[in-house]
Amino acid sequence: MTRRRSSAKFFDPAGVRYGIPTWPWRMAPAHLRTRRQLAAEGLHPGGQDVAGQVLWHSRRYNAPGGVRAAFLYDVRLALPKRTPSDRQRVALGKALAARRACPTCRRDAGYVLPRHLGECLDCAAGTEVHAA
Repeated sequence: MTRRRSSAKFFDPAGVRYGIPTWPWRMAPAHLRTRRQLAAEGLHPGGQDVAGQVLWHSRRYNAPGGVRAAFLYDVRLALPKRTPSDRQRVALGKALAARRACPTCRRDAGYVLPRHLGECLDCAAGTEVHAA
């Protein structure tokens, strides 16, 4: 028989125990969202302070004490995500293309070059066979 850990110790909506309002997994108020949830809605926190946190037990990532946290932001204060201008998109495309260009064989490798090698995998391995 497995024993579930109680999440009651994470219920602290006044923020007395943890310093900020805290809820167990899936028990936060409806108007609070994580950064990922805001991003999925096309929003970002917009400089607001953390409004609370969600804590839960986890065996993943060797979290200290086995507890993980997700910070929450008020969706009512969130702002729409900024959209890049056409010039910014062009500059980003050039920057990403430069990360794929091998300085040795001068071709687009089709992937971001490993920084520790500084060249494509074919050049690093010493093989001269390149697809055209």
